Amino acid sequence: MNARIRIHFALAAAALATLGLAGTAAAQTFPAKPVTLMVPYPAGGLSDVIARSVNTTLGKQLGQPVIVENLGGASGSIAATKVLGGPSDGYTIFQGSPNELILAPLAISSIKFKSEDFRLVQMIATAQIAFLAKKDLPVNSVDEFLDHARKAAKDGKPLTFASVGPGSFYHLLGEHLSKVSGIPIIHVPYKGGAPAEQDLMAGQVDFFLTPYGKKYDEMHKTGRVKVLAMLNGERLDSVKQYPAISESKQLKDFTFKIWTGYFVKKDTPEPVVTALHKAITGTLGDPAVHAALEANSLLLPKPQTLAEADKAYADGMQQFRAIVKSIGLQAQ
Repeated sequence: MNARIRIHFALAAAALATLGLAGTAAAQTFPAKPVTLMVPYPAGGLSDVIARSVNTTLGKQLGQPVIVENLGGASGSIAATKVLGGPSDGYTIFQGSPNELILAPLAISSIKFKSEDFRLVQMIATAQIAFLAKKDLPVNSVDEFLDHARKAAKDGKPLTFASVGPGSFYHLLGEHLSKVSGIPIIHVPYKGGAPAEQDLMAGQVDFFLTPYGKKYDEMHKTGRVKVLAMLNGERLDSVKQYPAISESKQLKDFTFKIWTGYFVKKDTPEPVVTALHKAITGTLGDPAVHAALEANSLLLPKPQTLAEADKAYADGMQQFRAIVKSIGLQAQ
């Protein structure tokens, strides 16, 4: 019996070793086929713009095509769940932010994944946040907006604000604005930035705190929306035509930005993660990618090592979980 047990364990060990060697070989040949870049929002929004500014150059860096897939819904968690349901082989990259991977699991009780199920490979861009209002809202500054919102709430007609879903960063910003100003407002969630913009332009919602893109310049100039301010501590050269939120009297400390990064499943083999990190870092150094991202007023972060990316993601979890706690957001 002992001899049979020893033979059994020997065969099992050999099988595991063979699998391990196969996994290592697969990692060393990565990528051997096209890679999918999963965008957790519909086409047309800023997330989609980022992906399509990057995917061609990233494909050249990897030596394989990078195909953008848009899958919106549930604050980005539908796309995140799909990525987690696939193999841990690096062939699906998740373009995410604290929105989908840190905040959504805290706000939506049906979400079963944890932030820790993903690993940040590299940050791609940091977005400035614009304070947008519908075209016929009778205000032209943040302070005028707050005075109007305060009166509307007192009259029993609180203003409405759009977000890309419950628990999203933009939902939290709206709730945080309500808390610090003491003004009741009503949340209206959407599946992504594009449908939220459409309803803002149609006057179906009153305001939208969202990542800034150059398209808002044209919308502002043509009177389709109003850009009341940027949630910056000072005016930046790329958006100097708009006030910084710090210039307001009532919300001068309401300064926020949000970053976007490329993620994989946490148990993706290290050689694959290293290959992706090298390719994404190389992509960030491409002048055409720089120009495309900067054209949308995105701020380009300094490339990080994998250890620095791990720390940045851990710090982000701590920061955004603290915001959720401060406003008392409950999962629903």
